[in-house]
Amino acid sequence: MTTPTLTPSQRMLAACERQPVDATPIWFMRQAGRIFSQYRELREKHDILTIARTPELAAKVTLLPVDELGVDAAVMFADIMLPLEGMGVPFYIEPDTGPIIPDPIRTKRAVEAIRITGPEEGTPYVLQAVKLLRQQLGNRAALVGFSGSPFTLACYMIEGRPSRDYAHAKGLMFGQPPVWHDLMGRITDVIVLYLRGQVESGVQVVQLFDSWVGVLSPDQYQQYVMPYARRIFQELRKMGVPSIHFGTGTASLLELMADVGCDMVSIDWRVPLDRAWTRIGYHHGIQGNLDPTMLLAPFEVAQAGADDVLARASGRPGHVFNLGHGVLPQTDPADLARLVEHVHQRSSEILASQV
Repeated sequence: MTTPTLTPSQRMLAACERQPVDATPIWFMRQAGRIFSQYRELREKHDILTIARTPELAAKVTLLPVDELGVDAAVMFADIMLPLEGMGVPFYIEPDTGPIIPDPIRTKRAVEAIRITGPEEGTPYVLQAVKLLRQQLGNRAALVGFSGSPFTLACYMIEGRPSRDYAHAKGLMFGQPPVWHDLMGRITDVIVLYLRGQVESGVQVVQLFDSWVGVLSPDQYQQYVMPYARRIFQELRKMGVPSIHFGTGTASLLELMADVGCDMVSIDWRVPLDRAWTRIGYHHGIQGNLDPTMLLAPFEVAQAGADDVLARASGRPGHVFNLGHGVLPQTDPADLARLVEHVHQRSSEILASQV
């Protein structure tokens, strides 16, 4: 029996719940901004945090890829650092560098000073943007909310800036385990409140970005990170929204990342999608996993890469097409729009052949 035509929102939510779809849903991490001239014009007037803290501007940027690319999901325009404001941890964004925390958190006293506040106090503008977007999106796309993971946020808080080796963070983790676990517990408390606020305001899917967790071994992940990720996904399950667990460089961690209670695991290009899906189990959905640099080559390269990803997914329920990481700034938006159209068309052909 052929699956009836779905709206983009229905398509995304059905895939997240491993239900039949009419075509594979597709969206891109970092799709809101960067590549669009409209966004660059906005950035000439406002810095990134001003946009994120202004609900009308955040909603405008979030809608750009829906209007311009035809994606099935809109991901909230925000920064993973935003919850730190309510925690009493000042930061700013340095262009071409990233988040900077002037006073890194490296002592027991600094950890104990962290406040546990909900988004109504710490980030009310995020909740307002979510409500605006649900009004404006309708069924044109599912709204994806997100947070940085406890580990990734802890790394930024301890390092004070982006790092290659996370020496300060891992040094504290190994050298002062009680302080590390206190910090991770506090961040987890805040993330649960933050995501609950997003869900209650209207997000339909939640993705947890554990961007830097690939620097850990499986044993380290189990001991220092996994309990906190598990708690977040257990809470999300109670909230009744599909959840996605994302990381990069996580080939050695896939089974553990799947075992925290998430609905889907988002993988990068370093592991073929079919092998990754076998490893995490078909009772999980999977998201990914085109190498974003393929979109910097002639479009035929990205198209062939997408065909390979779809062939490996083989029409099995529970696949959301995405890149292995974020859209690169120099990507041509026209190529992304062509990719969306191609993934919808090719996946619908694969699904029709299986009827």
